[in-house]
Amino acid sequence: MLKLFKLFGNKRLFILLITLVLFIVVMGFSLGTRKSLSWPENFVRDTTGFVQNLFYKPAGFVAGLFEDIGNLKDLAEENERLKIIAAQYTREKAEYNQIKADNEHYKRLWNLTQAQRTKYNYEYHYAQVISLTTEPSNNSLVIDLGARDGVKPNMAVISEKGMVGIISQVSNFTSTVKLLTMMDSSDPNSQPPIAATAIGKIDQTFGMIERYNQQTGRLIMTRIDEKDPIAEGDTVISSGLGGLYPRGLTIGTVESVDDGEFGLTKTAVIKPAAEYEDWKQLLVVFTPEGPQ
Repeated sequence: MLKLFKLFGNKRLFILLITLVLFIVVMGFSLGTRKSLSWPENFVRDTTGFVQNLFYKPAGFVAGLFEDIGNLKDLAEENERLKIIAAQYTREKAEYNQIKADNEHYKRLWNLTQAQRTKYNYEYHYAQVISLTTEPSNNSLVIDLGARDGVKPNMAVISEKGMVGIISQVSNFTSTVKLLTMMDSSDPNSQPPIAATAIGKIDQTFGMIERYNQQTGRLIMTRIDEKDPIAEGDTVISSGLGGLYPRGLTIGTVESVDDGEFGLTKTAVIKPAAEYEDWKQLLVVFTPEGPQ
């Protein structure tokens, strides 16, 4: 008993002994089967959760903000790539449409020249239109074929639809085409009249296309015999008489036929086959008689 009091007299030893006993009790209590946590454990867990939640939300917000900024940057870069792709697609589509239109145009020209070759021994030289003048007193255009290419004045120029005009002036590298819209029998500088006939009535129909009506946009065919069978809807072509205009070139379609002056002849109104437009390519007709 004396030894026990001496032991309790030693404070350090006493505290250590009490601590060890409490530790063993707590361990036994913690490892035992329990349905709920003790209040110290609840306190520690709630305190820890509150502190974690207090720091986790701001940290998550900051991390999410940087992530959103990174996503916005990626989205902006992707938008730029899509814009470039869209612009490239638009450009390529326009180029494709232009190439397709050119191919269709050349196909029509090729079919036209093939059909003409089966009937007449003509050569057709492609020409690019360089410029177009639409002044009332000088309705003409310039093509990129000239004397070095064998082009001479008074050669006929056509589109895939029909006759356009004739060569009026020639230089080494270019030529001027006077359009049929400048045809005027009262003008001494106008191109000569076109001797014309009609498809299916070549041996029966004859007349002279002498002028173009600026108000109506129609060609006027005169000197038609009163017994001529020409009628509305007939396709008018060059007859080749006179040697200036090659025969067989399409000029237009008859819209109406009326009595001419003094009732001795008839006059026909012709709708031009070649619509006078912003041409890009035309054909110069080389006849066998002319130099090739």
